[in-house]
Amino acid sequence: MNSPLPLHHLLPAPDHHGDDDPEETQEWRESFQTLVSSQGTERGSFMLQELLRLASGMHVSCVPPAGTPYVNTITAQQQPDFPGDLDLETRLGALMRWNALAMVVRANAAYGELGGHIASYASAADLFEVGFNHFFHARNDDAKQQGGDLVFFQPHSAPGVYARAYLEGRLTQEDLAHYRQELRGPRAGARGLSSYPHPYLMPDFWQFPTGSMGIGPISSIYQARFMRYLTHRGLLDCQGRKVWGIFGDGEMDEPESMSALTLASREGLDNLVWVVNCNLQRLDGPVRGNSRIIDELERHFLGAGWNVIKLLWGSDWDGLFARDTQGALVRALSNTVDGQMQTFAAKDGRYNREHFFDQNPELKRLAQGMSDEQIDALKRGGHDLVKIHAAYATAAAHRGQPTVILAHTKKGYGMGAAGQGRMTTHSHKKFEDTDLLAFRDRFKLPLSDEQARRLDFYKPADDSPELRYLHDKRQTLGGYLPARQSHADRVTVPALASYGQFALQGNSREMSTTMAFVRMLGSLLKDKELGPRLVPIVADEARTFGMANLFKQVGIYSSVGQRYEPEDIGSLLSYHEATNGQILEEGISEAAAISSWTAAATSYSVHGLAMLPFYIYYSMFGFQRVGDLIWAAADQRPRGFLIGATSGRTTLAGEGLQHQDGSSHLMAATIPNCKAYDPAFAGELAVIVDHGMHEMLEEQGDVFYYITTMNENYAQPDLPADKHEDVIRGAWHYARYPAQGDQSAQAPCATLLGSGAILTEVIRAAAQLSAEGITVDVFSVTSWSELAREGRRVVEADLSNAQAAGNSFIAHQLAQSAGPIVAASDYVRQVPESIRAYLPSERRYLTLGTDDFGRSDSRSELRRFFEVDALAIARTARAALGLSV
Repeated sequence: MNSPLPLHHLLPAPDHHGDDDPEETQEWRESFQTLVSSQGTERGSFMLQELLRLASGMHVSCVPPAGTPYVNTITAQQQPDFPGDLDLETRLGALMRWNALAMVVRANAAYGELGGHIASYASAADLFEVGFNHFFHARNDDAKQQGGDLVFFQPHSAPGVYARAYLEGRLTQEDLAHYRQELRGPRAGARGLSSYPHPYLMPDFWQFPTGSMGIGPISSIYQARFMRYLTHRGLLDCQGRKVWGIFGDGEMDEPESMSALTLASREGLDNLVWVVNCNLQRLDGPVRGNSRIIDELERHFLGAGWNVIKLLWGSDWDGLFARDTQGALVRALSNTVDGQMQTFAAKDGRYNREHFFDQNPELKRLAQGMSDEQIDALKRGGHDLVKIHAAYATAAAHRGQPTVILAHTKKGYGMGAAGQGRMTTHSHKKFEDTDLLAFRDRFKLPLSDEQARRLDFYKPADDSPELRYLHDKRQTLGGYLPARQSHADRVTVPALASYGQFALQGNSREMSTTMAFVRMLGSLLKDKELGPRLVPIVADEARTFGMANLFKQVGIYSSVGQRYEPEDIGSLLSYHEATNGQILEEGISEAAAISSWTAAATSYSVHGLAMLPFYIYYSMFGFQRVGDLIWAAADQRPRGFLIGATSGRTTLAGEGLQHQDGSSHLMAATIPNCKAYDPAFAGELAVIVDHGMHEMLEEQGDVFYYITTMNENYAQPDLPADKHEDVIRGAWHYARYPAQGDQSAQAPCATLLGSGAILTEVIRAAAQLSAEGITVDVFSVTSWSELAREGRRVVEADLSNAQAAGNSFIAHQLAQSAGPIVAASDYVRQVPESIRAYLPSERRYLTLGTDDFGRSDSRSELRRFFEVDALAIARTARAALGLSV
């Protein structure tokens, strides 16, 4: 598009329908065109705004069209000079395309089920390369002025990133040969490359996981916002750094992709640039077959307050638009739906001439003198290095808004008849010899016929112009990307007694564990070294959890401060926002809150600055509501605390089915680097928090903690110091209740296990059974999943050593007790069932849980209904002993 100013020929033709005075209308049009031609687009925009304000004041209805003509936003005259060597960059891009293709096709030929994707990278390769060569800064700790950019890569394009790392010397030919062979690769002395970006699997390479569609986009927004947070709080200067995200147009249909757009504009995140690769195609067909996805996305982003740059047509189109004085080309393109545009991508120049340019005399005249080959070679904007650079440069310089670049590309670009623009191209993994040779010729690759057929990887000599250029460009930008670093400063954790003594010495004071957590958090925030590193996060529930006292203590973060007088300004707990506020209050959005938590929990690796987030939320709205976001966070090796408050299915009385959590500990147990605890008492909670902080901040362990807390007040006992280690390992002996009345050795014995709020019911059941002449040992289980993991390790040691490796920790603990074992929790039975295999085999084990939908009623009624109250626990113990129930 990008035709020279003036832009008259790009404008829609006058619509004289209902026009009483076409001559006057034409005069207004010409006047405005003259204004823009002589004084520029900014003056034209100002004048339009003035006219809109005038019309509004006169109550004249005027709704501007949502969107702009189907042309490039940046004109040819506005393009900056391209600062690179086009020939060298084109050759390098061709090599990366070939090596990426060879990776996928070789893996599929050897192991058909491994698959891989070629077409996505084929469409995005040039978008990646312009970024790599000119814009994506690497983190360089030696150069304090640049902490590096954050880049989110379209996941199906991972082969192209590996191909670049190969040319950079960061991956070997053997590594590429073991794409998607993470287990087989190391046995062959190579590195197995993960299918998509996975930091957990390649912790020195990938920085952000994007394989689950929609999670990359929302995560990029909150990473950009967290950089502002760090800057405003004076912890780290992130000015000059960018967050770049390259995503797919089909991916924009995911709710997470679009859910935080207004936050980005509201916060003025001009450090955020999205590049949406609009190749118009999903896995099964067009993204929008009967309309245009670029038009739709433009309306979405403009409405959300973003700066939108349309990158639609390559330089070869400039001459066509310059000759199109009647606007026929703009009208034709604006009337071509994406389904047809995809067909044009799959067909050759003759087909495009006959079905596009020959549709009317005006277009036919434009194409006169062009051969079918020239028509076939017309590039879309996302494949033109000069146009891409212009869009990126404009986006990087824009201030006050986030920017999205809508880049028009062809899926499978360059794959020719083998896959370009075809419905099946996403899954295309096989190439015939003729297809390989055609690909080689299309990109002018220095390969013989035999090398092409064998799918040989190709790397120029180290002193070749191509590799010297590649290395020079990356050195200018600070180093190589993607790259993940894990070293960060150690933060000293204060002594447990300084903030948790009240919990360790409960003295039977009544308190909920949620309130105990808030009290500890308030004290930790006052610590001079650790306090500034804490990031309290809530999703519009701070008052629910009793955190309102923190509003004034540390403030709620706002990029603009507080521009209003809050209604409760005279209150001790009034709402207080500040640019240096510490609390991230995300409104009614768990997806937002967990994304902020992820940004803070990965700060140690992303920024080299250790931060410690505490995200407190209704436990039901964690793993069940945003489980995929938590899983993606785990992939990034986060360090932080998730606090599932008002947890359990019977603790949150009155709320019912959708609020009562009975499964979060089951889901948490499936995440390898998540340590999940369900403490019953404030003392247990204090020990767990203390241990977690030491593990994450001082030992720098790549783990995160999920801790459930309750809003039920009950007596808090003392926690002896010699029980702290047992609390961390998962269970400790709480008390023995001797049989009353019958002091003989013949008194029956039973063992009760309980966790969380249900431990109080277990204790009551023990007292009841004791009064009936039964000796009862009570164990507080703080972590079912940690017990199960330790037990599994013991079993695996037994198997590998062909000899007994000893009892599991829970079996060792239970050796202090006797009789059948009854376990109860506020979660589904599968949670306590998880340790069954690691218990003494000769002892009967019965579990009680909350297997059903939640209900609205009092705690006592709920526990009676689910049969986890003291009566049900005692009844089960009697049955296990063969006594009358």
